[in-house]
Amino acid sequence: MERDPVCGMTVEPVHATASVEHNGTKYYFCGEGCAKKFLAQPEPYLSSKTPQAKTAQIPFVQLGTPTTTYICPMDPEVRQDHAGPCPKCGMTLEPRSTAPEIENPELEWMAIRLWTCFVLTLPILFLGMEHPISGFERSFSGHAIGWIELALATPVVLWGGAPFFKRGWTSLKSRSANMFTLIALGTGSAYFYSVAAVLFPTAFPGSFRDARGAVPIYFEAAAAITTLVLLGQVLELRARERTSGAVRALLNLSPRTARLVRGDGTEVDIPLGEVAAGDLLRLRPGEKIPVDGVVTDGSSSVDESWVTGEPLPIEKNTGSKVLGGTVNGHGAFLMRAERVGPQTLLAQIVRMVGEAQHSRAPVERLADRVARYFVPAVILVATLTFTVWGLLGPVPRMAYALLNAVAVLIIACPCALGLATPMAIMVGTGRGALAGVLVRNAEALETLEKVDTLVVDKTGTLTEGHPHLSSVWAADGSGEAQVLAIAGSLERPSEHPLGAAILRAAEQQQIPFQDVADFHYRPGKGITAKVDGHPAALGNRALFEELRIPLGEEDARARPLESLGQSVVFVAVDGRPIGLLAVSDPLKAKAAESIKRLRHQGLEIVMLTGDNRRSAQAVAEQLGIERIEAEILPGQKAEVVKRLQAQAHVVAVAGDGVNDAPALAQANVGIAMGTGTDIAIESAGITLLGGDLRGIVRARSLSRATMRNIRQNLFFAFAYNSLGVPIAAGVLYPFFGLMLSPIFASAAMTFSSVSVIANALRLRHIKLDSPA
Repeated sequence: MERDPVCGMTVEPVHATASVEHNGTKYYFCGEGCAKKFLAQPEPYLSSKTPQAKTAQIPFVQLGTPTTTYICPMDPEVRQDHAGPCPKCGMTLEPRSTAPEIENPELEWMAIRLWTCFVLTLPILFLGMEHPISGFERSFSGHAIGWIELALATPVVLWGGAPFFKRGWTSLKSRSANMFTLIALGTGSAYFYSVAAVLFPTAFPGSFRDARGAVPIYFEAAAAITTLVLLGQVLELRARERTSGAVRALLNLSPRTARLVRGDGTEVDIPLGEVAAGDLLRLRPGEKIPVDGVVTDGSSSVDESWVTGEPLPIEKNTGSKVLGGTVNGHGAFLMRAERVGPQTLLAQIVRMVGEAQHSRAPVERLADRVARYFVPAVILVATLTFTVWGLLGPVPRMAYALLNAVAVLIIACPCALGLATPMAIMVGTGRGALAGVLVRNAEALETLEKVDTLVVDKTGTLTEGHPHLSSVWAADGSGEAQVLAIAGSLERPSEHPLGAAILRAAEQQQIPFQDVADFHYRPGKGITAKVDGHPAALGNRALFEELRIPLGEEDARARPLESLGQSVVFVAVDGRPIGLLAVSDPLKAKAAESIKRLRHQGLEIVMLTGDNRRSAQAVAEQLGIERIEAEILPGQKAEVVKRLQAQAHVVAVAGDGVNDAPALAQANVGIAMGTGTDIAIESAGITLLGGDLRGIVRARSLSRATMRNIRQNLFFAFAYNSLGVPIAAGVLYPFFGLMLSPIFASAAMTFSSVSVIANALRLRHIKLDSPA
């Protein structure tokens, strides 16, 4: 399947009408609303997001508006193109779209039902009280009260509780019993029993009658249960809306409009969605940057704290990269848009957070296994409760049997169990996004807590990743300019960070480069080629050993530099060493502090580097790292991870380069520094936006806090049901004469769900910089 070049989304066939053809051409569209026309030969197309195409007079067919996918928070594999309940578990589906204007009609309708049922339930509870007012029963007979309660309870149960009955019936048809199965059975039993008692009181045998010969009715229980369950649903839906607050906060970082500078120099404000790659935009003081791009004229300072975590603004000049959602300071500048729409870093973050929030953690398998047998077990317990009370209970036995069976069905609803993990994952991943920690899926978040070994790549992870040439030494008969000229010529075709430092130094000194032929890059070793027809080599000791070029005085000169943590490369021409170059890559400012805090969290730190052991040891001593793996070739990084895993370690790898991608993929958890390459980010389970080691501390703290929260939720849900079901069944009655009313059972069930939600929402306020 192809990708739309405008927004980067996968282009899919139109589903609304199976296929759309126009003048013999089939049209496709993507989920972001762009349109694309496929022909035998590729040709331009018009998208709703690229208004410039209108001037090209390209025909365009509007294929329809983008659709919103609704997903189940408990069963992410369940997806629909419309709002409503999940056919599997009955939970309300959530919109997958992260657009802030997406409304939740389910919440609105539930709120209307709640307030209507609340008003109707109050008089039912009043009528069901024992002698509430002196002389009340003389004015209204028991039969009349029954008819009044019937009239009031019917809209409450049949209209207010209609969603629960519908979902309960769906669960039976799909053979996937859930909480709504129990609610429908409980409220339905109490209501229809009471209807029969009012309409046909003479049909009931003596076992259903009280001491006065009347058949008890339980309209108040059915109405109160329905109202309390509606209350729980409204509170849950509101809380789940709050869990997406992190995504909305990210979306609000983008401005609604951008100021477009036209070709004739005029300026106009256009909607953000109409900005296209290549457009020239003007940024005024204090404005939010609309899309990712590059400064073409002017200068300013930009607040990038939501990306880097640094409170100080960053200076931007001509050629500097700027990110959408960051805030311009006091200067003004022109920028050229490069990434727009879903291609911007902010849009990718929002998409990643949305996917993570709807992913499933392995710990949910426990809840799934329990839920699979829980509802049938509750129905069995309710049946046994009814039987025991019907045989051994006090008069009226059958009335008490029904009452206690309903209480068991209601109090045992596994909604708290179902919410325990998804709510914590949604809140936790959102909290991480606001702190610059992007979690790709819940499994990575859960595994990170279990990690005992952290493997970090030196260059770009522990160091700044922007090395500079610190010294040049030339052997007898050679000059430093010659050494730098040969090295610069060899590094021109290379993309190695050390090579970039050498090239910058040569260009700054205006040293001319020479012709290079037969270029060969040897990963982890260096470069061989012909410079002006002479065989030349640039690399480490491993390369010179392979080429059998002896290092004499050069090796002695290199050792003191390497002991200072500098990387040394040797230069040879015609099989003879002519000198060396030392390159320094400064440590990141907070690297030592972050390593100390990670060790405090119980992690063993292993540093990987292609440098020689002396240079690696010098860096490790500065950071307090005890274990190093030096002179590692790029292809060997994944092998180091495998070796650690074979020793029963749970390994996380932090890196930022293409060479790190295999190790990131092999690790139990890959952590990509957000300042690195796209392939490293794609290979990782967690991405740190700021590229700062403190992000690993935050990620680890987030993982521990989220998993602790999940365990608390699961414990509460299991403990609640373990205690509540026996009490509802009446185990306390023989000893204390206590029975649990279905109304109180419903209130307890609602409280359990709200408690789990409230506990999960605490994750929004956790401090992720804590060393513990």
